[in-house]
Amino acid sequence: MAGAKITRVKRYGYRAILARPWLALYGALLMVVIVSILYYLSLEDDPDNVLGFNARELRLADRIRDMQEQNTMLRHQLAAAHSQLVAVLDEHGRKHNWDGGRPEPLTKCSEISVVIVCAGYNSTRSVVTLIKSLLFYRRHPLHFHFLVDDISEKILNHLFLTWGVPQVEVSMYKIDAQVRSEVEWVPNKHYSGVYGLLKLLLTKILPDSLKKAIQLFALVENQSDWYKGSLWTDHRPWPAVGRGYNTGVILMNLERMRQHNFQQKWRLVAEKYLVSYYATQLADQDVINAVIKMHPYMVYKLPCQWNVQLSDHTLSEDCYSEVTDLKIIHWNSPKKLKVQNKNAEFFRNQHLTFVEYDGNLLRRQLFSCPVSSESRWRGGLAQLAQLSEDDPCYDFQRARLVQYRTHLYFLDFSADAARGATVTLVAQLSMDRLQMVEALCRHWEGPVSLVVYMSDAEAQVFLQYVQQSPVLRQRDNVAYHVVYKDGMYYPVNYLRNVALREVLTPYVFLADIDFLPMKGLYNALLRTTAELLEDGGRPKALVVPAFETQRYRLTFPESKAELLNMLDMGDLFTFRYHVWAKGHAPTDFGKWRTATTPYTVKWESDFEPYVVVRKDQIPMYDLRFVGFGWNKVSHIMELHALGFQFIVLPNAFIIHLPHAPSLDIAKFRTSAQYRQCLKMLKESFVQELEKKYGGNFSSYVV
Repeated sequence: MAGAKITRVKRYGYRAILARPWLALYGALLMVVIVSILYYLSLEDDPDNVLGFNARELRLADRIRDMQEQNTMLRHQLAAAHSQLVAVLDEHGRKHNWDGGRPEPLTKCSEISVVIVCAGYNSTRSVVTLIKSLLFYRRHPLHFHFLVDDISEKILNHLFLTWGVPQVEVSMYKIDAQVRSEVEWVPNKHYSGVYGLLKLLLTKILPDSLKKAIQLFALVENQSDWYKGSLWTDHRPWPAVGRGYNTGVILMNLERMRQHNFQQKWRLVAEKYLVSYYATQLADQDVINAVIKMHPYMVYKLPCQWNVQLSDHTLSEDCYSEVTDLKIIHWNSPKKLKVQNKNAEFFRNQHLTFVEYDGNLLRRQLFSCPVSSESRWRGGLAQLAQLSEDDPCYDFQRARLVQYRTHLYFLDFSADAARGATVTLVAQLSMDRLQMVEALCRHWEGPVSLVVYMSDAEAQVFLQYVQQSPVLRQRDNVAYHVVYKDGMYYPVNYLRNVALREVLTPYVFLADIDFLPMKGLYNALLRTTAELLEDGGRPKALVVPAFETQRYRLTFPESKAELLNMLDMGDLFTFRYHVWAKGHAPTDFGKWRTATTPYTVKWESDFEPYVVVRKDQIPMYDLRFVGFGWNKVSHIMELHALGFQFIVLPNAFIIHLPHAPSLDIAKFRTSAQYRQCLKMLKESFVQELEKKYGGNFSSYVV
């Protein structure tokens, strides 16, 4: 992935300003103010107070009056110096024709650069909707330049890596402490915080090679009366020309801005107005409008259709006669989609269209332009091209090579809470198992790494479900990752690998979403996991015995004793004893009934227990196994090939809850071709396993 390292450029500050002889007065006057204040403060500690309290008080009063008169004079002189400086910079800009010239016309394959500030978990969801709309309407190759923090960088990097859209390049620019310090000195009351000020730094952050835009500033007029100061009593907005300009959409000529020291201009303006306004209310928009107020020739006014602002107090309805004229729709109200507008339903439907639009459709190459040699999608296409569609197992082979579009951390997540824990439960699910997430979180207090396989439209249902759940919205240690649907088969092992890679704890509990852990299992594992897995020697896997119920309504056992009683009464059974006993028979449930200490069991063919292991010791799941069959068996077989020892926990259990069979199980049971393809996959896996680790596993393929 293309990336650009942020490099420091020449800083324009007071040192450069004071180099001009006529500005020496500005610095001298500033020093006089500082010395005066320091002198006044020193009087409080004068040890030679021989005049007595009243005389000292009179002396201080006289000095205060003198200092106030001097400061009044100095303020006038400073204001004059500041105005002189602004005038010189203004004249410098006019001489160099800031607003002159037109950009060269775009050719068919001209690359258009889009700069987006994105920080935090939740903001990435909004960015995806924006990106889908841009990709849908584009007619040229795009290059996205993202200003990111650590969180959004990880999410967006992985998203574009797995999305694989042709003629799209991505560059990331880390907003670290050094960069933030350039604007953190500007107090900002806007909810965007420091990130709302970062557009002021684009000329420093973005590479010098990025220079295309229309004018110095190309903006749409603000469509509310905010900057007129008439919205409520005592409303005092920053200076602006008329209604001001909205900076949600800006076209910038970065090259001209660098040539004429835009960094210096906005700093001077911000310093001037912060003295009386104390903080910005609308982040960079206040500063940029104040700059334009002082230098009105700098702005190029765009037609309002390029930024139709749907806010609480908006004149956007006067901007257009037909909605087909619109170019960019901007929800810039805290209420977002709840704004009142005669075309509100149309706008909401437009938004919903792209929220739910299948992003996989945007992978299609719409126009022929040279593709970068480091394209992220070319390798996968080449491998897919080598497959024969006449192969009866083509869909299985293709599923292994699909690059599933993946959005990590779809909702807010506390990484610190997860890192402070010991064991993370790993699971995956589709939308038909969504109701099981709440029950899982009631039984498991520790971190969870959860992958959901769904469509773009289903993702919105999932989002609402989590946000409205009183159980789930209180949990900040559950990482939700979304993998978008693609192909015929459920990519179960791909999903497990996504969840496994994002675990932040040293140990993982490899489970399935349709199992409920015994209450208190997390705390029980805290007491035993490290002791059992860190004693040296062979790597170990701790087996958590699995049971099942045929009842949709079950009184969950509170202890092992209650579970044994339910087994005897026929309310519970050992997992899959009646259809696939081989899967868990090696657990030795007979021994488990009376065991009080952990015991070792031997691996056998088709063994597929649910285990707790060290994250740094286990391999990823094999991607050739999709749908139903051998997806866990192959993983446990590889653990055995690696020399893992299987130890059964005597006081732990999980219970499988009943649900409708999956579509893939139905295919396995009804299609001889499905079973034949699965056998072929088993054989290829075993051959690779023997080549990699040695040993003889061929006899286990049936």
